[in-house]
Amino acid sequence: MTDENRAVTAAQVDLGRMLYFDTRLSKNQEISCNTCHDLERYGVDGEPTSSGHKGQRGARNSPTVYNAALHIAQFWDGRAGDVEEQAQGPVLNPVEMAMPDAAAVEKVLKSIPGYAPAFAAAFPGDADPISFKNAADAIGAFERGLVTPSAFDRYLAGETSALTAEQVAGLETFMDVGCTTCHNGVGIGGGLYQKLGLVKPFETEDTGRAEVTGSEADRFMFKVPSLRNITETAPYFHDGKVVTLDDAIRLMAEYQLGRTLTDEQVASIASFLGALTGELPAGYIAMPALPESGPDTPQADRG
Repeated sequence: MTDENRAVTAAQVDLGRMLYFDTRLSKNQEISCNTCHDLERYGVDGEPTSSGHKGQRGARNSPTVYNAALHIAQFWDGRAGDVEEQAQGPVLNPVEMAMPDAAAVEKVLKSIPGYAPAFAAAFPGDADPISFKNAADAIGAFERGLVTPSAFDRYLAGETSALTAEQVAGLETFMDVGCTTCHNGVGIGGGLYQKLGLVKPFETEDTGRAEVTGSEADRFMFKVPSLRNITETAPYFHDGKVVTLDDAIRLMAEYQLGRTLTDEQVASIASFLGALTGELPAGYIAMPALPESGPDTPQADRG
């Protein structure tokens, strides 16, 4: 569960920003967090599934990191409670960044001289601040600032001119069709789990959250994705097999709501969803200068 009261310092954010872009956290020193969650592309790579170590691909689409800290949990199956815990996963995943263990990550970080003062400033109370957990916590601190307020937020705040007439009509369609059953709250999604194929079986071999809980009740349950920036984060769904937003809207209506939408309804909803696209925080996401490797920094492992 997201901890909105978590204390975050500027030093942690600055460190997390460096770590987010640092490819030395991967076994082959070619992959960073930003590789699959490109901050200049609304936090995605545009691929159905991302390419990891030695070109391996996982089974699920890499969701956007923007506004992720607003979610009830992380990953499609909710196996991480917050962005700090999530940041540990890809680094040690053999298909993704493929580092063998936390100790290997710490060895790399301790071999890079510039990271010592950055970790000390970010975690001043720690006797040995360079740790895998602190690295993930710093990345999470940075990710908590990846928010993209949109025209819809201004509209909700009382600026009625923030949306076009078409977008206002689209909002009405969105609500009338029943999309708000799952896509609600500050994230317009991300706040609950729902069965994929709620009213009509959806063809997928991925059993979703059941892989985490082992419960048959969680079979085909996935975290409902946020619709913020949805027009910019194709392809869609857990497997990235849905290419267009129009198709995603039609499929969700059919399989989740039992509705067959007209072309006009789809276009109307899509118009509203465009109002959820926020402006990227250019200064916040600018790639920082990374500390230089030291003489003892491990070389890339291509194996």
